[in-house]
Amino acid sequence: MRTEAENQKRVSELLAREWRMLVNGELVPAPEGRTLEVTSPFTEQVIASVPDATTDQVEEAVQHADAAFPEWRDRGPVARAELVRKLADVVEEHLDDLALLDAIDGGAQIRVMAGDVRAAATIARYFAGLALEIKGESVPATPTGVHFTSRMPWGVVAKIIPFNHPLLFAVRNIAAPLVAGNCVILKPSEITPLSALLLAELAKDVFPPGVFQIVLGNGPDVPRTLVRHPLINRIGFTGSEPTGQSILRDTADTGFKEVTVELGGKNALIAFPDADPAKVAAGAVKGMNFTWSGQSCGSTSRLLVHESIADQVLKEIGALLARHTIGSPLDPEMDQGPLVSKRQYEKVLDFIARATDDGAVVAAGGGRPAEYDTGYFIEPTILDNVDPASHVATEEIFGPVLSVIRWGDADDPVAIANSVRFGLTGSVYTNDLRVAHRTAQRLETGTVWINDAGPHYLGMPFGGFKSSGLGREESLDELLSYTQLKSIHVLT
Repeated sequence: MRTEAENQKRVSELLAREWRMLVNGELVPAPEGRTLEVTSPFTEQVIASVPDATTDQVEEAVQHADAAFPEWRDRGPVARAELVRKLADVVEEHLDDLALLDAIDGGAQIRVMAGDVRAAATIARYFAGLALEIKGESVPATPTGVHFTSRMPWGVVAKIIPFNHPLLFAVRNIAAPLVAGNCVILKPSEITPLSALLLAELAKDVFPPGVFQIVLGNGPDVPRTLVRHPLINRIGFTGSEPTGQSILRDTADTGFKEVTVELGGKNALIAFPDADPAKVAAGAVKGMNFTWSGQSCGSTSRLLVHESIADQVLKEIGALLARHTIGSPLDPEMDQGPLVSKRQYEKVLDFIARATDDGAVVAAGGGRPAEYDTGYFIEPTILDNVDPASHVATEEIFGPVLSVIRWGDADDPVAIANSVRFGLTGSVYTNDLRVAHRTAQRLETGTVWINDAGPHYLGMPFGGFKSSGLGREESLDELLSYTQLKSIHVLT
C-alpha cells in the first residue's frame, strides 16, 4: 500500500480532472456551468467543484432511461449479468483511485475505503451470479391449463445513496436492479460524490447509453424530481429517517411506487453477566465502527452491560482505545480519520454536551484530539451511566460515541434495547445458548449477531424493523424486489 505522501501525490493528480455526470452514455457538465463545492473534512479546504444538475437535466436522464429500457429488458438475465461482472472488473482495476477519493472527501481511513471497493466488486459479482434466480413458479390451478408466474423488471429505477460508503453503496445499489433488467439513475451524496463521478467515467462504455446514469445536485430538487417522476415506479433510498419519510410522502402524492428505504439505527449490544469482559469490549469497539468515526447505521452505539461486569468491560475498552490512532485518512497507519463534514462534527459535539448535562459521565474521549487544530476529528467517546430514556440513548448520533447503559438482575435488557423507535441491528454476548436464542428472537431488529457485532454476510438479508426502514438488501430478496410478478394462464 502507498505511503501517505504517495497517496497525497496521487490524490492531487485525481483532483486535477474535470468532473462530469453520466447521462445517456455521455460525460456531461451541468447547464450554464453550475457547480457545487466539495470540501475535505481533513483540511477543511475546497478540493473540487462538481456538476450541480438542474431538474431539466434529470428529466432528460429519465427520458433516456425510459427509451433504453425495452432493449435492456430483452437482453435477458445472463447477458445483463455479464455487463455487471464487467463493471466489477473495472472497479477492481481502479481500486486504489476509488478508495483514495472516498478517503479524501469522506474522511474515512484509506485501508477501510479500499475494503469498501473490494466489497463493491464482490457484491456486483454476487448479484450477477443470481441472474437465473429471477424466476416464477407454476401452479396447478386447473386440470388442463398451464398457470405460471413470470418476474418482470419495473422499468426505470432511482437510487439515492448517502455519504458514508460512497463507492460501496453506488455499486451495491445498482447491481441488483441492473441484473433484474431495469435502467438505473443513481444520485450520490453531494458531500462525497467524487468516487461516483469517477465511476461515471469507468462505466461509460460498459453499459448501453441510458441504462446506467449518474446525476448530482445540491439540495432537494434533484432527488425530489426523481422520486416524483411518473416514469419512475421503483425507488431505493439509503440515508436518514427524515429524508426517508419525505420520500414516502412524495411518492404517496405522485402515484403508487415501490419504495425501499434503509434508514437509521440506535442499535444495542447486550452483554449478559456470564460473558467474557474482554470479548464484550472487543465486540463493542468493533461494532461501534470507530474506523468510520461511528458513521454507520448498523453501529451498536448502545452498550447494555450487566453491572457485575461493567467496570471490567470499560477497563478493557479503554485499553483497546489507547492503541487507537487518529489522523490523516490518507495515512495507512491510522485507524480513524475525521467526520465527514462540519455539520456532522458540530452535531456530534452537541450530543456529547447534552449527554453530560443529562448526567452521563465521559469515560473516554469527549472531543477533538489535542494534536489537531483543523479537521473534523472527534475521539472515540465512551459515555458511562447513560439513562436509557435520555436523548443520547434514543437518537441516532452517527458519530464515534458509545453510550453505556448498566443494568441489573431486576432489569430486562431486551425491553431496554427495544424501547427506541429504531430496529436495525442488535448484538448479544453470552455463553448460554438458550439465553442467546431467546434474546435474539425477542430483539425487534432485522439483524442479530450472537457473540459478534458488525459484519455483513452476502446472501443474508439486511434491513430494519420499525423506523429503520422497509425492504431487505444484500440477498436474493433484494434482487427479486426489483421485479414485479405477472400471472399467466394458458387454457386449452
